[in-house]
Amino acid sequence: MSLAGLGAVCIWHDLLPEARDDFHQWHNREHMPERVGIPGFRRGRRYVAVASTPEYFNLYEADSPEVLGGQDYLNRLNAPTEWTRRVVPSFRNVSRSICRVVYTDGVGQGGFMLTQRFDVGERDRPHVVEALRQRLLPPLCDDKGIAGVHLCLADESISKVETAEKKARADTTQVPTWIILIEGNSSADVGAAGAPGAAAFARRRWRADPHIGVSAGILPLQDAVERRLTCILPRTSKEQRDSTAWWAIH
Repeated sequence: MSLAGLGAVCIWHDLLPEARDDFHQWHNREHMPERVGIPGFRRGRRYVAVASTPEYFNLYEADSPEVLGGQDYLNRLNAPTEWTRRVVPSFRNVSRSICRVVYTDGVGQGGFMLTQRFDVGERDRPHVVEALRQRLLPPLCDDKGIAGVHLCLADESISKVETAEKKARADTTQVPTWIILIEGNSSADVGAAGAPGAAAFARRRWRADPHIGVSAGILPLQDAVERRLTCILPRTSKEQRDSTAWWAIH
């Protein structure tokens, strides 16, 4: 399935072991619902690695990058809840990018996500964007077990805005600039689809982001929250509700 909008927040991090249970409760019950409640936010997902690092990848999808640089989101970032102030200092090895989605396609939401983070020299960027969008990424959508393929480019000016929530983290936050996301049915499926990107790293056509220890990782989905739509049904009379005929045709 294509991403829910043209804006994305991509966050990778590790966690102090003693904070894990509190983090899961906070992220499930407060943080993701809070974020998805911001106007323009559509969906939040959390993936957790089985045997790699960073351990967590959190993805938020929004209507546009402008939503992610807007005042509603900024207000939340500058007014963290008490629970947020307790949990966030336990984050380690944090990378966070506010992104513009420049390519997204697919047929569904995957249970596994491959993330690839890299950088491209400024002179080569237009050619690499064109190559990825036109030639390299579209065929991956037809690969066995692949549900979605996405290319996100960081808006570094928005990503580097200092907020109260960022200042609460114990570590410096890195900003990956180019991100490929491949979601699918299994670790093997997304790993195979990501092989061309790995080959490009090996040939040094792209550079693994120098500020990040890991350029790629495969993570299974752990939780997801979507914006709820309210469905308003027409009012019916008691006679209609009690009518066997009414139930038969509705």
